Amino acid sequence: MKQYSTLKKMSEKNYDPQMHTAEHILNQTMVKMFGCSRSKNSHIERKKSKCDYQIPFEPTIEQIQEIEKSVNNVIALNLPVTDEEVAKDAASEFLDLSKLPSDAPELIRVVRVGHFDACACIGPHVENTSQVGEFCITSHSYSDGTLRLRFKLNRPS
Repeated sequence: MKQYSTLKKMSEKNYDPQMHTAEHILNQTMVKMFGCSRSKNSHIERKKSKCDYQIPFEPTIEQIQEIEKSVNNVIALNLPVTDEEVAKDAASEFLDLSKLPSDAPELIRVVRVGHFDACACIGPHVENTSQVGEFCITSHSYSDGTLRLRFKLNRPS
């Protein structure tokens, strides 16, 4: 597991706030639609990104389209994206902290996308979902219980 200090240095790089916020919305969409955990593995970049989810069946094309539609519906709500420091013990009552590094401080940063999502996170985000743009699933694959979604954003001008 990466050390918290390494993750903190990573957050200081120029990661894309729009794509990172879209990832949060996608993660919660997947949790709500399929009852799975947040992404097992992700690679978030400005031009294109991917997330892997553990689900016991291959989704239909209609379900993939519904994921995209649902993410865009949340983006269209123009939700505020906020963060606050929360004690780990208090955060564990409403968040899954299993991915949190063992050397994380007692106060952790919780990022909220309106009332839709809350997640412990050190990355950069937009201030409002209206800044994200249109979420587009470019391709997907399913193998051995893992759904990989590849996506991009059509960004607002």
